[in-house]
Amino acid sequence: MSSKSNENDDNLEEVSAIKEELNKKIKEQKVVVDELSNLKKNRKVYIQQRNSNIFFLADRGQTLSSCKKELDNMKKDLQDL
Repeated sequence: MSSKSNENDDNLEEVSAIKEELNKKIKEQKVVVDELSNLKKNRKVYIQQRNSNIFFLADRGQTLSSCKKELDNMKKDLQDL
């Protein structure tokens, strides 16, 4: 019986840690969306290539919409937990 209790405690801690990390990422993504939303129309936006230190010029509107979609997905994942 105590082993099941320990497993439940471990699972709860793991889920709690995942939720905490996801909340942190959601806050970061909200900042990104807000920053992109408040840019002037003529400002340039660069996105970093994954696993690289190279940045490429990107369309501000497309970048904003993809960041919003990513934020929505993170929120949905958090609700599913």
